Amino acid sequence: MTVLKLLSRTKLYWGLIAIFLIGVLGSPMSSKGNNIFLSYGNLLDVLRQVSTTGLIATGMTAVIITGGIDLSVGSLMAICSVVCAMLLTVPGVTPGVVLGVPTVALVALCLGFVVTRFIFQNLAKSRAGADLLREIKLDGIRGLVTPAVVGVVLCCLSLWFLLPQIEPKFGVLGVLLVAPCVGLLFGALNGFIIVAGRLQPFIVTLAMMVTALGIARLTAGQNNAVLPVYTGSNATADFEILRSLVFGIIPMPGLFFLGAILIYGAVLRFTPFGRYVYAIGGNEEAARLSGIAAGRVKIATYAVSGLLAGIAAVLYVAQYRQGKPDAGAGLELDAIAAVVIGGTSLMGGRGSLVGTFCGVLIFGLLSNILQLHNINSNLQLVLKGMIIIGTVLVQERNAGDLLAYLRLPGGQSAHKETAAAKRPSQETPSLNLGGNKK
Repeated sequence: MTVLKLLSRTKLYWGLIAIFLIGVLGSPMSSKGNNIFLSYGNLLDVLRQVSTTGLIATGMTAVIITGGIDLSVGSLMAICSVVCAMLLTVPGVTPGVVLGVPTVALVALCLGFVVTRFIFQNLAKSRAGADLLREIKLDGIRGLVTPAVVGVVLCCLSLWFLLPQIEPKFGVLGVLLVAPCVGLLFGALNGFIIVAGRLQPFIVTLAMMVTALGIARLTAGQNNAVLPVYTGSNATADFEILRSLVFGIIPMPGLFFLGAILIYGAVLRFTPFGRYVYAIGGNEEAARLSGIAAGRVKIATYAVSGLLAGIAAVLYVAQYRQGKPDAGAGLELDAIAAVVIGGTSLMGGRGSLVGTFCGVLIFGLLSNILQLHNINSNLQLVLKGMIIIGTVLVQERNAGDLLAYLRLPGGQSAHKETAAAKRPSQETPSLNLGGNKK
């Protein structure tokens, strides 16, 4: 039984190993007799290709753990790619500047205020020995004046950094600041509407997906379906660094992806914010009654999702040398699929970024294997869809129910085991304050 439990808990890793072995054993050979799948260049290409989807899947993981969904990330990446390409290639005041620079100023003002107030709140709680979930009222200086001053200072510093770049064209650091801030603002707006309007995340993010697509097209202009970016020609040569290999080993997009996984994974695992995310996904009402500011946490998760979509947009522009309004078409579905394959429950309350990392690699390796064997692109979509459905059935433990419904061998016993697992225990009552929904 112990071995079976161990295999069940590590099934995701075994799945990743199985996909990798399939790629190795079934790989075509080069003219020199080398295994193409195992070649260093091919594995680097896999990491480079999955980095954009991986960044978006990283932000999507926390959103889904809270019980939400974000369908707008593809369009947010598109609008950020347009802004990034326009800032790099067109000097002077452009629609990209009009959208991007004020956004950075607003984000800097709000972040300065919120972070400073958060620090004062936690310092007051630690001194008073109060419960971390209980709000403490701050005086006017610490609660309003000082946070406002810090926000204004950050706003002025951001404008001081960005305004001189408008006329000559923006550099690498400029677009790495502006594009993620644009994504963060739209993501935070998603969360605010969901929380304040008490609307379903599916509807709000679907509306934002369409809205952001329209804004991206308006920003690019009617005659600009694609904004080409040529480093050293119409854009700064320094932008090439985002396509380079760090120390000649790992591609820069992969470094961004791994950094996001490690940082956000540590936040979700070791900080109170991470515990709040899981508690809200498990039982939002219980989390509210426990004193958790569920609304603020949900807004933060959508804001981070938008932020990572903005970073992914900059890397997209660097890799494909273009920005366009449909750059992220369908990318939200790939991100959701990777998150689900990684073991995150669509019902919320369960999942991890380690699983998402494995899910992204499984998705990327599978695509690479199919491409090496020249499988028809339409057939690739069919196979990916079947794999996603099968994975969800396994993760949600509903495969036995499906087999029993179809009256296939093994279905009845699996159905009985599933029913027994779902039946509440009559021996020991339990209180579910942060677990999975029943």
